Amino acid sequence: METPSSDASAPSPWADAERIVLGRDARGGAVAVALDRGGEHGRRPLSSTELPVWVSAREAEGAATGRGIRWVWSSTAAWYSALLGAGVRVSRAHDLRLCHAVLRDAVPSASALREATAWDGAPAEAGPSAGALFELDDLSGNGAAGSRRPGRDGVAETVAELLRQDAAVAQAAHPGRMRLLLAAESAGALAAAEMRAAGVPWDAEHHDRILRDALGDRRAGGAPARMTRLAAEVREALGDPALSIDSPPRLLRALQRAGIRVESTSKWELGEIEHPAIAPLLEYKRLARLLTANGWAWLDEWVRDGRFRPVYIPGGVVTGRWASSGGGALQLPRQLRGALRADPGWRIVAADVAQLEPRVLAAMARDERMAEAARGRDLYEGIVAAGAVRTRAEAKIAVLGAMYGATTGDSGRLVPRLRRVFPDAMALVDAAARTGEEGGVVTTWLGRTSPPPDDAWRAAQARASRSGASPADETRALRIGRDRGRFTRNYVVQGTAAEWALAWLADVRLRLTRLAPVDSGEGAPRSGPAFARRAHLAFFLHDEVIVHAPAEHADAAAEALREAAEAAGRLLFGAFPIDFPLDLRISDSAAKD
Repeated sequence: METPSSDASAPSPWADAERIVLGRDARGGAVAVALDRGGEHGRRPLSSTELPVWVSAREAEGAATGRGIRWVWSSTAAWYSALLGAGVRVSRAHDLRLCHAVLRDAVPSASALREATAWDGAPAEAGPSAGALFELDDLSGNGAAGSRRPGRDGVAETVAELLRQDAAVAQAAHPGRMRLLLAAESAGALAAAEMRAAGVPWDAEHHDRILRDALGDRRAGGAPARMTRLAAEVREALGDPALSIDSPPRLLRALQRAGIRVESTSKWELGEIEHPAIAPLLEYKRLARLLTANGWAWLDEWVRDGRFRPVYIPGGVVTGRWASSGGGALQLPRQLRGALRADPGWRIVAADVAQLEPRVLAAMARDERMAEAARGRDLYEGIVAAGAVRTRAEAKIAVLGAMYGATTGDSGRLVPRLRRVFPDAMALVDAAARTGEEGGVVTTWLGRTSPPPDDAWRAAQARASRSGASPADETRALRIGRDRGRFTRNYVVQGTAAEWALAWLADVRLRLTRLAPVDSGEGAPRSGPAFARRAHLAFFLHDEVIVHAPAEHADAAAEALREAAEAAGRLLFGAFPIDFPLDLRISDSAAKD
């Protein structure tokens, strides 16, 4: 076993490690443990100043041998930020908390892993010296999973959890796919941490101009000028000079007093009404949303030194999609995209996938007719060409209805046409819906498993099944069952699309590291020491990736995005002939026409 040394690059057994675990000792200090197929063969304590230097040396060592290293830690959010702050990146990692959540639901037979409930909580967002996850009484790693009290992420328990996860993967229905899912999930966590460290390049002055153009001048303690004028128009049209437009109950009563028959103040319902108050009211509501979600208060709070640094939550949605716990990165309005602007001498390289979810559905179902409709063109136009519907608008309505279980209106009329022309794709989502209605769980392509039915579903089915159940009981059970069927119908598609997107993101990330850092110009120092001179991921939104790249590397970054999309399709779906075309743009900003 290796002993501590001040020489971070001294010869050691670390080059032979397949995985290196980072955990904590009883005093909170970092400890690295090298693991290969034979078990542990190296252990080293590291101070906070030694850690980034030592990790950097091991990364270089792994690259030189061609083996690479996979770092294993309790949470990427908890460990990686300190390394990035020191300018150190890692190629691969295994995020135990994210992977625990996947395996806990996907492998019911893995009882030891399911009993390790201390790993069920949300990860810390601080660096490795804060937000401790486990405090161990027994550092030998011999106790039962449930015998450890919560506290710091102790090295023995971290190793024990890794071994539990290894055993669970072996019990999965498709171990190969599960390993791919865990690798993609962990790679996404690395990307999320890196994007937060680098930040989204943001032009605060341009954002301010957008707000002024839309809202009028900023006013302390009052609504902007344009909103004030619109509010006055609404009050006059409704004959209520004291109306509080921002109060939905009061607004609804004012609308009804004016003879406008509406049940809510939603824009969808108001948009069907002809009245002088409606147009200014809808415009007021649109501007109010902009002011509240991304107005000057948002700009003051979230943009510092030319960067917006959102807080991503990988796997934050049950389907595997990301969520955000700060800054609203996943809800940025289209009109503000012009503020996402490259630094001088750099470019924004943006790519989004056309019709990702229906293309994924075609690949999952091995529906060759649907794949042919998508090949080399807009999928909805291909559906029209296949004779399923008459117009592109109808094709979009039909496909969304198929994936979300719509049974009324235009969707209800058009979905049966898809069922005749693309029976394999429709059979897949129909089967997922039936499973959900009956109380079963469904899985994505790689094995993420949907939650089981909730208490409301179980109670409704129990009431409907008992002797003497009323028609109302049966109707309610049927409705709740269909609601769950719509959820599982969409789960398999949205979850698999999220897996494809993670594979794409992970591949782009690695391809960008192969581009040499630039040695001319001032770089992008506000992106931090790890990214100041090299192309890097800046933004991710379900089916869109944005790269911030030196101008001389913009074309190479665009090619990396394109090649990674092709590779992600092959990785998940093998030789099945489905393509994932990108809308690629290289510009000074992320604005869309």
